[in-house]
Amino acid sequence: MRIAVLRETGPGERRVALAPESCRKLIQAGFATAIECGAGAAAWFTDDAYREAGCAVETDPAAMIEAADLVLKVNPPAADGAGRHEVQWMRPGTILLASLMPLRNVATMRALADRKVSAFSTDAIPRTTRAQAMDTLTSMANITGYKGALLAAAELPRYFPMFMTASGTVFPAKVFVIGAAVAGLQAIATARRLGANVSGTDVRPEVKEQIESLGAKYVGVELNQGASAGGGYARELSAEDAARQRTMLADQCAASDVVITTALIGGVFAPKLVTADIVRRMRPGSVIVDLAAEGGGNCELSRAGETVEDHGVRILAPLNLPSTMPTHASLLFSRNLTAFVLAFSEGGGFRLDLTDDIQKGSIITHDGKVLHAKTSEALQTAGASASQR
Repeated sequence: MRIAVLRETGPGERRVALAPESCRKLIQAGFATAIECGAGAAAWFTDDAYREAGCAVETDPAAMIEAADLVLKVNPPAADGAGRHEVQWMRPGTILLASLMPLRNVATMRALADRKVSAFSTDAIPRTTRAQAMDTLTSMANITGYKGALLAAAELPRYFPMFMTASGTVFPAKVFVIGAAVAGLQAIATARRLGANVSGTDVRPEVKEQIESLGAKYVGVELNQGASAGGGYARELSAEDAARQRTMLADQCAASDVVITTALIGGVFAPKLVTADIVRRMRPGSVIVDLAAEGGGNCELSRAGETVEDHGVRILAPLNLPSTMPTHASLLFSRNLTAFVLAFSEGGGFRLDLTDDIQKGSIITHDGKVLHAKTSEALQTAGASASQR
């Protein structure tokens, strides 16, 4: 079976779907691998490193994809842009494995279905013990939380740690982290390692112990309705609970030097938690790092991909932070994809088994249909909206 890896072409994207070490593993399992020339360069993996691993380096991406049975990518394929018709390059029946974020890329999902591509999205893989090694969301969120804390420390006009000097004592910065899934917990851990006084909150009370285990203080409100959606995800709060949460957030933000937000509903869309009024209660010189910018942002004043200032508060809304650490991000992403492929490897091929819980949970399109329920609903909604215009 032939595996092909395309060069990522998204703005600022420096990751690659397969590292040379993973190519070796897949070749040993009986797969043939090919990669587009220069695909790993931005992550510091040279073409020669791929050749040494036994991977073919191709200069014609269209021909490479047309000959492939399994295509691996970091991001969704380009449906039609800059001369790269990546969806159309795939033959019907081709298997695609990538972080497709289907609810954010519904038009591409429709194109993949029309092309009869069997597309798996790693961000839809069930969060089970068996699937941990395949979980790109977790590996990339770890990097996001780490870099988010470093960005905050770089922007804050004061130290993170306490310093006792001949000039007197400098007290530690106060960092408040909103959302304690993987990115939030890593942001807490990194801020603590930098010496800050850290507190964290989450609508899921079961994470209190995890926050405290990192040396941070848990802050929360007692909810009238549970907010856990299962699988490590949160759901929207009731109006009453949301109002009580806003009061708590306003008080905590006003007392903090740094606020790092990571909250997503269902792992996809960001609720607006930090309002303009909350920002204006914060001290001048304070910093907000909105790590949920790609899902719409947790701060009302965030502008995706930009840094803005309001009433002396700097608000950062970085995009694709894993790409700023391309070597390790690619290495971890590659290991996740390789674990997925090898889990279903059979005689040098990939075994489609849509009764398996991992494949069933992560398949988005197959045989001309959109099988992922939420994506199908989003496409129907988009079609209904278009027909009403």
